Formats: sequence, structure tokens, C-alpha cells
Amino acid sequence: MTVARQQVTQARRIVVKVGSSSLTTAAGGLDADRVDALVDVLAKVRSGGEREIVLVSSGAIAAGLAPLGLARRPKDLARQQAAASVGQGLLVARYTASFARYGVRVGQVLLTGDDTSRRAHYRNAYRTLDQLLAMGAVPVVNENDTVATDEIRFGDNDRLAALVAHLVRADLLVLLSDVDGLYDGDPSRPGTSRIGEVRGPGDIAHVQIGSAGKAGVGTGGMVTKVEAARIAAAAGVPVVLTSASRAADALAGRDTGTWFHATGRRSADRLLWLAHASTPQGSLTLDEGAVRAVVKGRKSLLPAGIAAVDGEFSAGDPVELRDAEGRPVARGLVNFDAKEIPQLLGRSTRELARELGPAYEREVVHRDDLVVLET
Repeated sequence: MTVARQQVTQARRIVVKVGSSSLTTAAGGLDADRVDALVDVLAKVRSGGEREIVLVSSGAIAAGLAPLGLARRPKDLARQQAAASVGQGLLVARYTASFARYGVRVGQVLLTGDDTSRRAHYRNAYRTLDQLLAMGAVPVVNENDTVATDEIRFGDNDRLAALVAHLVRADLLVLLSDVDGLYDGDPSRPGTSRIGEVRGPGDIAHVQIGSAGKAGVGTGGMVTKVEAARIAAAAGVPVVLTSASRAADALAGRDTGTWFHATGRRSADRLLWLAHASTPQGSLTLDEGAVRAVVKGRKSLLPAGIAAVDGEFSAGDPVELRDAEGRPVARGLVNFDAKEIPQLLGRSTRELARELGPAYEREVVHRDDLVVLET
């Protein structure tokens, strides 16, 4: 066992993500045998009481296809939400019954990006998950597909899993799919080989990464898994990417799949969610001095540094901060409605307080609600 893989056996809190194709039949319904096989592995891992599992599970929409007479995952949002509504209950019921064989309770946790980029909601999500684990339950996390809109959805559960791993301060993220790791080419073609370790983005810059598989029941593919691994690794969480059939080997620290080394420092900062799980509802264009203060000085954005405003948003919404050329430089939660901001442009907070009242003597985006984007 390599030193890197020893981290698997030492990990106390583990987030495991499983995709739709690993849980369902070709017809779109849940495969009870596949669910039971996964639960067998997870129950064994946590059987000693020293290790905790958070399960991020796709499959709600896929599970709802057959009961609703749908041959494939629908493309329109309304029918996706209907399928999720039917399928989510079936999915959790299947997990409840399967874990019950080991005397283990499960708790359903449904999240949206809107829930998790806001400070109070972020803290509440952490408390809920942490309490479930403390009480010996296995949280089963999914995106709340029944109400999530295109504007507020995570987009795929791989990214959700990376963000949950950061949220619960996990020691390890395991991404399970129908492929046993990242390959340096199409794994179905001869001559390609599995990439055992990734120490940073440069290691796979040459790799052509595929998209969603043929089953048509999921939204992701290897692209989303590698992106999720990058997000988690940058937040200090190492990642194993492998197939669901090799979950036992992966969680035992054996040489299977692809190991992504942690590339960043662990942090309790919720701003990772703001960077990766929020959809800007508008934008603010900054002058040169404000860009420098926000990006280099990590300062709050004051009204004096704003040159223009675009979009319709309310106080508390995420907005994009752009330089004069329109390039995104940061993202933050705005303290004012879009209609209020034009009267603030280029003016000092002291002047605004005198004219409009003390409520206007504050930042447009506070530095605690702001994340600088990679350039």
C-alpha cells in the first residue's frame, strides 16, 4: 500500500458519491441488487464505529423514469422534476431497507445551490449533517431536483459531492461510477492505460476526457468527475475515482482507480460553495482601483469603486464582479437590490449615509461574502 493510499485507511469521515448508472437497470428503474452491493461495502466500512460515511447518491430521476412510463431521461425541467419527485421516495426507501439489514438508519438531506451559498443556510446544512453522523445515521444527500431550477442547480452530483466533502470537513472523497478510473484515452480502445495518481492539473492536461455515458440516465461523465476531484483536492480533500464494483477495494486502500492528491489547504470557508455552487444573478463592473482592492487587497467592494450594474437581483443574491474589460474577477453576495445600486455608483459611503440614511453606510459586497476567482 502506498503512502497516499494509507490515507484511505486513516480517513475517519468519508464522502462517497455514486452515479445513476451504478444504481439502475437499463430500463431506468432501481436495481435492488446493485444498491444492496454498495450498502454491503459501506456498512462494513463503518461497522467498527470509528468511521463515518456520507453518501451522495444520484438516481432519483432515473428511478422515477419507469414508474412514469418514460423511456429515457427527459430533457425538459418540468418532467425531470416530476421524475425526481417519484424517484426520490423510491431511492430513499431502497436505501432505508438495505441499510436496515445492518441496523443502520439513514437520513435524507436534499440541497440546492441556493441553500448552500448563503451563510445561515450553509451553517444549518453543516449542523444537520454533523448531527446525523453523531447519532449514528448515514446521511443520503442528493440535489433537490424536485424544486431546483436551471438557475440554482448544482448541475451534477459529482460537483455536489465535492462541495459536501468540503462542507462536512471530510478526510476523503470517493467518486464511484461505471469506469474504474481515469484513463489516458478512451478506455474501450486498446493501448490506453489507467492513470494511477494525479498530483495536480498538469498531470492530466494532455488527457482527452469524455462526457456522459450511453445509458442516458445521468448528467455527468468523466468531465464532471475530474472537475469535482479538482474542487475537492484544492480544498484539501484527497479523492479516489473508481467504479462502483471496486468500491470495497478503493475503501480498503488498494491500488484501484485514480488517486487525486490534495493540492490545497483544508478550510472551513463556505466560500468554496459561492465559487462553485452559485449562479450569478447579475454583475457589477469595477474600476481599476476597486479591482486591485478586491483581488490583490482582499478588501470589501465599496460603492465608490463600481462603474456599472447589470441584471436583476435582490440583496443576498450572488453577483459577478468584473473588470473594465468584462472579465470576471470575483463573485460575492450583494447587500443591495439591483434597482438601488445606480444611485450609489462612484459615491462614498459617508456621503450616501448623509443623503440616504445610515443603512447606506456599508459595503456593496463585504469581503466575508466575496471570493476571488481563478484567472
